[in-house]
Amino acid sequence: MQRIYEPAAYDTSQTAGAWWEETVASPLNFPTLNGDLTTDVAIVGAGYTGLNAALQLAEAHGVRAVVLDAAQPAWGASGRNGGFACIGGAKLPVSAQIKRFGLEETQKFHASQLAAIQTVRENLERYQIDADTHSEDGELCLAHRASTFQAMRDEVEFEAKLFDQKSELIRKGALAERGMNATGAHGALLSKAGFALNPLKYAQGLAHAAQNLGIPIYANSPVTKITQNASRLSLHHPRGVVNARKVIIATNGYSSDDIPRELAGRFLPVISSILVTRPITPIEQRAQGWTSDLMSYDSRNLLHYFRLMPDGRFLFGQRGARKADAAHTAANKRQNRLDFERMFPAWRGVESTHYWSGLICTTLNRHPYIGPLEGQSQIFAALGFHGNGVSLASYSGRKLADLVAGAKPDLPAALRTPLWRFALPGLRRHYLRLAFAHYRLKDGLF
Repeated sequence: MQRIYEPAAYDTSQTAGAWWEETVASPLNFPTLNGDLTTDVAIVGAGYTGLNAALQLAEAHGVRAVVLDAAQPAWGASGRNGGFACIGGAKLPVSAQIKRFGLEETQKFHASQLAAIQTVRENLERYQIDADTHSEDGELCLAHRASTFQAMRDEVEFEAKLFDQKSELIRKGALAERGMNATGAHGALLSKAGFALNPLKYAQGLAHAAQNLGIPIYANSPVTKITQNASRLSLHHPRGVVNARKVIIATNGYSSDDIPRELAGRFLPVISSILVTRPITPIEQRAQGWTSDLMSYDSRNLLHYFRLMPDGRFLFGQRGARKADAAHTAANKRQNRLDFERMFPAWRGVESTHYWSGLICTTLNRHPYIGPLEGQSQIFAALGFHGNGVSLASYSGRKLADLVAGAKPDLPAALRTPLWRFALPGLRRHYLRLAFAHYRLKDGLF
């Protein structure tokens, strides 16, 4: 496989070490595929995208699918993310979206993000998944500069004219009054869409729902090569071959440049890391002035994202690591803890009990993609959720299944425009290093 990070980032023999792993009754234990088989659709990746695609194919279209994963389902980003079901799958600003796609298509994309959040809600209800949901009032963005808060004022007025979404500006002095006191915040914008959840419980619930429908899911069965013969595609795995009429690639940041080759150079994984503390007592919460359970993030490019969870533990994540080896992982862990203490100084004595990292997926277009790969009519993919895949990956899996089944979902241009290819894709890690250096200066990071 052709991947751009160190082997440790893809080592399926190790668990993520995430707090979520301690919250589930037992780890998933799906069988390994031995030998050959034939199916209508083969799905590579058993995370939110792949599982939703398999469920949609079975329930809406009566199409047989087989799901293959290099590890157990949800081993990747679906089982180790921050649990934010929210808007934000693209990094292209709204003004740039309008310039690129037009006003109507930009409005359609926003509506699809709201529909994506609803997709998660419907999944939780339909499959009776208890995923510890909270933050039902939406998502909070803290302005890290006074000028940023002023820009938020302009943004609210501008977007209120475009989208059917409620937002609220919170001035700096009111943050502490509402239990949102973080050092360096100059106000905030509360977008009243989305909610927080336990991502692993959600993913496991989807896997069990697929299992109950008789959808075969094979773990520890990595696809190592895809070949094409006439009308059939052959997916090679260590113990045999899966033959299928169509293939769905649902691996997002854990994709490989050569599986299939049409993906080469069209995505850029980025390391995101998270720490979780011991439960913070109500007295400690009040001492810092943060008692809100809202899922939150700051307005930096290399953002911090955080939330107080139902049991009092605090989750704090960030971007910015350049390598996945042991030395860089240790350095990023120290930086993550340092940033946490600087934003929440009253909690310097609160121990962090868990730390882990994983890969999100960015694109040169700065928006996701759902559809066939370039030059292909049999291989489809959905990827590029820019760190906000809980909702959008769920939605994308459903829409991708519709496409594969021959339906024609009304996708906005931002989701159906093919992914651009990075120039000199072998240098993507170098591009990332330069981008991080630029953003650190621009963000005024600690």
